[in-house]
Amino acid sequence: MDAFLDLLRAHGVNRVVDVRTILRVRHNPHFNRDTLPLSLKRAGIAYIHMAGLGGLRHARPDSSNIGWHNPSFRGFADYMQTVESEGALGRVAKLAMRKPAALKCVEAVPSRCHRSLIADALIVRALGVAHITNLTRTRPYSLTPFPKVRRTRITYPQDERFLLDDKSPGFSSVTPPRAKNRRGAVDEKRWKLPDPPTRPRRAKSTTRQ
Repeated sequence: MDAFLDLLRAHGVNRVVDVRTILRVRHNPHFNRDTLPLSLKRAGIAYIHMAGLGGLRHARPDSSNIGWHNPSFRGFADYMQTVESEGALGRVAKLAMRKPAALKCVEAVPSRCHRSLIADALIVRALGVAHITNLTRTRPYSLTPFPKVRRTRITYPQDERFLLDDKSPGFSSVTPPRAKNRRGAVDEKRWKLPDPPTRPRRAKSTTRQ
């Protein structure tokens, strides 16, 4: 837990948005539902569980996201088309616009977790996303190579063979729009994004799994 808190502090994160469906970790009880919020509160970091962005969704028989061969990812991509998902994504975007936030899930490798789809949705909403790799380093998140974007609606009709494996230890980061201007050149490098559909405002959010 101390290492987790140190990472959040080092990157200026002061809110954790939990996107897990199952809020228990047998091998690491520090991240259970009844312990994590208390630890964060003592550290001065806000906590919110966003059940509307939890994983473990089932794909629709008529799915428009056949680019995802992985049924779990296809299921979450289908779920992202629902009103419930849209509302949750909008809420996360507003939270990240106010102050740096971290998305927390279970899987350590971002490309194997549904939070990579959440990151796509945040990017098309003009928020910058980056993975925190250690206390001093982050890596900008790139929009998945094969989505079809229409305003803020994303579908994945193409082939996922272009999706590269992600070796970072499992944090993603999104920052509020004015963070770059306040912090200068460091943020310019830290949160630079790869050609999103619209010019992104600089925002900051972080995710651990």
